[in-house]
Amino acid sequence: MDDEVFRALADPSRRQLLDMLNARNGQTLRELCAGLDMARQSVSKHLTVLETANLVTTVWRGREKLHHLNAEPINAIAERWINRYDRRRVELFADLKTVLEAETMGDNDFVYTTYIKTTPERLWQALTDPKFTEQYWGVQFETDWTAGSELVWHQGDVTMAGPGQVVLEHDPYTRLSYAWHHMTPEFAKAVEMDDDLYRRASAEPLSTATFELVPTGDQVKLTVVHSGFGPGSAIREMVSEGWVALLSDLKSFVESTPELAAVK
Repeated sequence: MDDEVFRALADPSRRQLLDMLNARNGQTLRELCAGLDMARQSVSKHLTVLETANLVTTVWRGREKLHHLNAEPINAIAERWINRYDRRRVELFADLKTVLEAETMGDNDFVYTTYIKTTPERLWQALTDPKFTEQYWGVQFETDWTAGSELVWHQGDVTMAGPGQVVLEHDPYTRLSYAWHHMTPEFAKAVEMDDDLYRRASAEPLSTATFELVPTGDQVKLTVVHSGFGPGSAIREMVSEGWVALLSDLKSFVESTPELAAVK
């Protein structure tokens, strides 16, 4: 995968496409073509290369296919062997990682795709079984996972529940969606959230976290879309910082947990 990432980044047209998505994330092929002096077929081919390298991920919204930057390949490179390089190269990768994770003006959704060597059934269990979510997330869910059912969060001694905090979609092994939790004073204290951040976060409406699972060979392509943020959202800032680390922990946990390996 590292070779694919570097090959994808080597082409100036593909770097331009990434720059365009950094300026305004979540664009259609038509919108991207409008900003380039290039045939639609050529743009489509470049996007395919970027998708294959996992630098771009796509999400369907109605009939529109939206393209988003994806930071996962850069994170993976950094985790594997960035320490072998000198400070200047480390700074360059850090700059690129910042670009790929940056909140953009055009689309406030957080979109992240990673590939996990597992099965949809095992990954689904890791996302929904409180015995496992506790281990890599520190969170337990209390729900029957039926769409419309209340979803109660337990994080240590903190319990979060309230109006609208429900399961939105539950399509086993394929798609899971739920309302992101209420910000309570107890939660703010537990995560050491300062008063100003808590005031801003608790005033926001609930957002939506969606997990899409697609089997790909001996792996599962997991795309996480966290949406429903307003301009300047405090929770969006928290998500962009926390989700990347959380999904890295999820990947490590799933690929190294014997209990999950026993699931059929």
